[in-house]
Amino acid sequence: MAEISVGIAGCGGRMGRMLIAEVQASAGCRVGGGIEAAGSPVIGRDLGELAGLGSLGITAGADVAALFKAVDVVIDFTVPAATIAHAGEAARQKKPMVVGTTGLDAKQTAALSDAAKFTALMAAPNMSLGVNLLLGLVRQVAERLGEDYDIEILEMHHRHKVDAPSGTALALGRAAAAGRGIDFAKRSLRVRDGITGARPRGDIGFATLRGGDVVGEHQVIFAAEGERVELTHRAGSRQVFARGAVRAASWIVGKPAGLYGMKDVLGLG
Repeated sequence: MAEISVGIAGCGGRMGRMLIAEVQASAGCRVGGGIEAAGSPVIGRDLGELAGLGSLGITAGADVAALFKAVDVVIDFTVPAATIAHAGEAARQKKPMVVGTTGLDAKQTAALSDAAKFTALMAAPNMSLGVNLLLGLVRQVAERLGEDYDIEILEMHHRHKVDAPSGTALALGRAAAAGRGIDFAKRSLRVRDGITGARPRGDIGFATLRGGDVVGEHQVIFAAEGERVELTHRAGSRQVFARGAVRAASWIVGKPAGLYGMKDVLGLG
């Protein structure tokens, strides 16, 4: 089987550099190109040197169309506006794309779905195997424990993360809402400040922490009178996300147009 050529959007960021290294270390894959926003100081630098691998003979650029033309699949961990622009290019060239960007609003999420009508897109707020197993567990526990158990989701990330709650925390909330058979948008409690009154029965609460270099921690708490059930995932390295993204990139090449998730990639049903 021929090697899959993988392009990295956001190649100069922390995640982008780790993705370069993970692609190069993965059998059957090679880095085929990388892009950054126009004006970025990494443009023109060798991708291998960015990732601490030594020279690969491929430099970072800013031409989105050229990247999609040069590779078999693109992995995108950037920002919502850039991701949607990249998805549009993926649709035009009918090239598959893996999206790990979080913080997309409703309009941007709809645009991603529109692009998936023309090409294969895999989008997930978290690409680790553990988190995707946790999503299934949360849904099952929420389904089996009634509203006597309040659901609270606590997440912590590094000080540089710009969106809150995290995409993974929101995905966990949606899983809990699905298990309970409730409307997540109407029963999601994002902010508490001041005299809030008693906790509304059946709502799903969120708490967000930011600080230091925490890669990602998520805890789902089911709290009732006299007991708590707690499900926790802690990521010690971004490599777990990079590994999942590269696995998704290898999986999605050759798939028909459509919007896929990590459950599809991992065969979790």
